[in-house]
Amino acid sequence: MAGNLGNMMKQAEALQRNMAKAQEEIARLEVVGESGGGMVKVTMTGKHEVKRVQIEPAVMGDDREMLEDLVAAAINDAVRRVEQQGAQRMQELMSGLRLPPGMKLPF
Repeated sequence: MAGNLGNMMKQAEALQRNMAKAQEEIARLEVVGESGGGMVKVTMTGKHEVKRVQIEPAVMGDDREMLEDLVAAAINDAVRRVEQQGAQRMQELMSGLRLPPGMKLPF
């Protein structure tokens, strides 16, 4: 019994270290969200900070509302990509963890 508890504590400590590392990796992550077939691109970090917005000159016409919609769509695409890649990284981290039956994260 004491061995199992010690083993679980070691696993929990390793998990905590790995989660901190994964969170740092996710924060450094950069993704590019796109809309309009790549006419508008938004570069975003894993912390959801927009670093760059690129707009093709052909989109800079008189239709301001369309341009606003394309920018919003590109930002939403970048957010979705950050979330997907963050979830994938966390899933990779959790795949090697063996919890007792019925125990789920977060604790």
